[in-house]
Amino acid sequence: MPNPPFEVALPSGAEYPSPVQRLFSMFPAGTAGAALLILRSTVAATLVVDGTAHWALVTSLWILLGFAVIAIFLCLGLLTPYCAVATCLLELGVLLTAGGCDQFHVVISILDGATLAVLGPGAYSIDARIFGRRLLTLPPRR
Repeated sequence: MPNPPFEVALPSGAEYPSPVQRLFSMFPAGTAGAALLILRSTVAATLVVDGTAHWALVTSLWILLGFAVIAIFLCLGLLTPYCAVATCLLELGVLLTAGGCDQFHVVISILDGATLAVLGPGAYSIDARIFGRRLLTLPPRR
């Protein structure tokens, strides 16, 4: 394998960013952060509603508990990209097994989950607290 045309030099003692921080360059606050909070809660709500209304995938209490855990993680903003992808896959399962007249609604739910997976959790999330950038203040040299 040939050498890349550029090199990235990290300062001594520097580490690579955490896995969630590598996915997103920033965790927006303000209006954009509030919009991402609303998007997270609506994706979680549609996951629970679609999973329980059709009873297509919820065949036991354990599966219902799995849906609820993913929805709670989305509302809190914990492991958001992974939970959003899981939501897309579960909604796809609902789409394939339930069929019927609500296909447009389920497709929109899948697109909302994919949008959330790409945009990230926002500043008002546990992910931002765990994986967000930190400001280090160094004491002045003597």
